[in-house]
Amino acid sequence: MGFFRNQYCLLLTLIFILGAWAHQAMGRTLQQEDPMYQMHEQWMARYGRVYKDMDERQSRFEIFKANVRGIESFNLANNKPYKLGVNRFADLANEEFKARNRFKSHMCSTEAASFKYANVTAVPSSMDWRKKGAVTPVKNQGQCGCCWAFSAVAAVEGIHGIATGKLISLSEQELVDCDIGGQDQGCEGGWMDSAFQFVEKHGLTTETNYPYKGTDDKCNVKGESNSAVTIKGYEDVPANSEEALLKAVANQPVSVAIDAGGFDFQFYSSGVFTGPCGTELDHGVTAVGYGASDSGTKYWLVKNSWGEEWGEEGYIRMQRDVSAKEGLCGIAMKASYPTA
Repeated sequence: MGFFRNQYCLLLTLIFILGAWAHQAMGRTLQQEDPMYQMHEQWMARYGRVYKDMDERQSRFEIFKANVRGIESFNLANNKPYKLGVNRFADLANEEFKARNRFKSHMCSTEAASFKYANVTAVPSSMDWRKKGAVTPVKNQGQCGCCWAFSAVAAVEGIHGIATGKLISLSEQELVDCDIGGQDQGCEGGWMDSAFQFVEKHGLTTETNYPYKGTDDKCNVKGESNSAVTIKGYEDVPANSEEALLKAVANQPVSVAIDAGGFDFQFYSSGVFTGPCGTELDHGVTAVGYGASDSGTKYWLVKNSWGEEWGEEGYIRMQRDVSAKEGLCGIAMKASYPTA
């Protein structure tokens, strides 16, 4: 009798296991037929995203799904002058996205003594330094938290292009590897003014000579010694003044720090960005122009370092002349530029 009882229990166990497998298989099949699941698969293929196991894939899928629904809901409301879109940050929760930014906003700036554009009385109604040969193609910092280096390099490329008529793509990796004796710490963050101080002392080589790797590495002394560009120094734009920032950007690309941690900024796609955002500066970018939209909304033209697939081919137009003295997302709080 015990034998039959054991066989019966074993049979029930097998039935239970087979049922569970069938349920899981059916669940996977239904999930795979879900348009959102298929969208995630296409997104993974597009951005080369690979997960370590099914658990991670499932958790990332849930984040992806929530982000896509948030983007769709925002665009459906159609109550802002900008749009959001699914990009390579789509499987990151907003807190994870914020942690990627590495501008050291807690540092107190010792502002340079002068502002050479203080007495400028008239500026063009619009400016786009891309059209004047002072802006290199959009770059991508990848996983490395060195926005500060990309911001500073873009400003140096700009003033060198204006001064010499020759636009050269310069090396962010040199700053990441070699500018580490003080406040700048490679992929762990830094500050544009400190980068300018480094370039003033050491010069900066080309991107071709010292290509970007996106990781902290040992300083290539040979590459560093082959300087292509030097600057005389740098100046800080008077803080909390969009008027002063306008005078500077009218004359050259300017490094600026912004609060780029919001959901809307994470998935910005097009249009004039009007927020919401705060003033907790966490990202270094470069103001390369300004203008006004067809509807009359004034904006800053800002070059980012997240690749050409983010925003408007790597750029964002941020509302200008807002009521807050700090500017939208704090853009007028810590701006600076190299002098050549």
